[in-house]
Amino acid sequence: MILKGARILVESLLLEGVDTIFAYTGGKVISIFDQLQEFEDRVRLILPRHEQGGTHAADGYARSTGRPGVVIVTSGPGATNTVTGIATAYMDSVPMVVITGQVNLDQIGSDAFQEADVVGITMPITKANFLVRDASEIAYTVKKAFHLATTGRPGPVVIDIPGDVQAQDVSFDYPDTIELRGYKPNMNGHPKQIKSVIGMLKQSRKPLIIAGGGVNLSGATEMVNRLADEKGIPVVCTLMGHGVMPKRSELLLGPIGMHGTLYGNYAVQHADLILALGVRFSDRIVGDGAGFAPKAKLVHVDIDPAEIGKSIKADLPIVGTIQSVLGDLNKADIPVDSEQWIRELVEYRSAHPLVAEDPKNPGGLAPQRLIQLAGEIFPKETIVVTDVGQNQMWAALFFGFSRGRSFLTSGGLGTMGFGLPAAIGAAVGNPDKPVLMISGDGGFQMNLQELATIRRYRLPVKMLVIDNGYLGMVRQWQELLFEKRYAGTVMDDNPDFAALAEVFGIHGRTLRDAKDAQDVLRELAECEGPMLLHAHVSPSANVLPMVPAGKPLEQVVEKI
Repeated sequence: MILKGARILVESLLLEGVDTIFAYTGGKVISIFDQLQEFEDRVRLILPRHEQGGTHAADGYARSTGRPGVVIVTSGPGATNTVTGIATAYMDSVPMVVITGQVNLDQIGSDAFQEADVVGITMPITKANFLVRDASEIAYTVKKAFHLATTGRPGPVVIDIPGDVQAQDVSFDYPDTIELRGYKPNMNGHPKQIKSVIGMLKQSRKPLIIAGGGVNLSGATEMVNRLADEKGIPVVCTLMGHGVMPKRSELLLGPIGMHGTLYGNYAVQHADLILALGVRFSDRIVGDGAGFAPKAKLVHVDIDPAEIGKSIKADLPIVGTIQSVLGDLNKADIPVDSEQWIRELVEYRSAHPLVAEDPKNPGGLAPQRLIQLAGEIFPKETIVVTDVGQNQMWAALFFGFSRGRSFLTSGGLGTMGFGLPAAIGAAVGNPDKPVLMISGDGGFQMNLQELATIRRYRLPVKMLVIDNGYLGMVRQWQELLFEKRYAGTVMDDNPDFAALAEVFGIHGRTLRDAKDAQDVLRELAECEGPMLLHAHVSPSANVLPMVPAGKPLEQVVEKI
């Protein structure tokens, strides 16, 4: 069958099962869009208002559904506008395929109109990228891209296709399978290492599981729950590991690290055996690496061997999928004597609870309490998407999550502007689930043009914009370390976000008084369509407790 390159691309995407594409057109992808028009009954095209927004939306779609997000943009600025979104996905191991148009082959390197070296630019932030020089390569490249994006450690892949290649007529034959020399992720942990873990668990009196983003990405939350419940092993999580266990579980001790709970960090520092699952031990989790988990033997399980030993030395490294390793551990008879350890942690947690208020503004509208209330009012199946900053950490600490893939946030890159478009992707991919976006006033203004996308597709996204008149997380650091010199962080001239939402055709409400919080949050949760709640919260509230960067987990700041 002879087809044009653009048609081959579309047919290949359909054969990969793609039914949703986030795409912004332009001069070098017109022919692709023209072909997509013929399949509008099979592929839903979501048009964002900015390529960065479209890329974050595809990211949110992938994180919440487990299916790869697909993006199509034009050459030059269209492609470079996706860079932040690609880097965000890369840092958090999100499967994504980004297709960019390129100038014609004979114009590459000539500074042609809307030309950019997309392959060179994205090389450090992709799992792989390809410049297609002949239409006969398109089908194989698409097959390869999806295979790479979704197997082993997931990640984004870029396919750059020149305009004249899209117009070439060639024979179309889509490969059923693909073999890539040198690319064979190790799926199963070594049996001898599994046997060693079993022996270490039997001897342990203070075991602990650290659940990372790999648990959510691989869909292994139920297996972690089973291991923890049946063996009696407490669980802490990283920012990306939220949702690993039901929020009311006695065994769940919340997040660890810089913005972890006191009792979570206490557990790390006093455990004698740590089973780290899909964790990359970022600097925010580790603090001072030399003092991290000083009493524990560390078993590190990860599909990516490059992550093991990168930041923290593992006593027992296991390369493989979390499912395969936990499958073996769950089948094994492992008597773990941890009753005294669990009692110790429960007592410590009771003595050091999280406090959902701003001590500097008693009776004011505390953002912590607002998010805690939202967690009590919104249905348990709600997908929460945050932006980056204080709002992100308060959501992680106070909302409470009961299942995997229910907390979407930019953990590795810390991308402000992520929340609103990622919530769009979550809503597109999960029409049967409520989606709540929680953002600060700074991050919300970085991609607020996507309100138009919400309105265009009538996506029932609920938006909670927490306005404290500052870039709050940086203000907090200035308060702690820079003698309250608030250089460049004051935002006391924010617009009326509720009125702004109304301009976009979205219902908006304003909240200023703590006594109204419950009623207005209930209205937000029960509203049928999209709604934005602009909450003017206490400007002095901080994310506490906090471990300063590079410090041991014991050096906790509890008051600023």
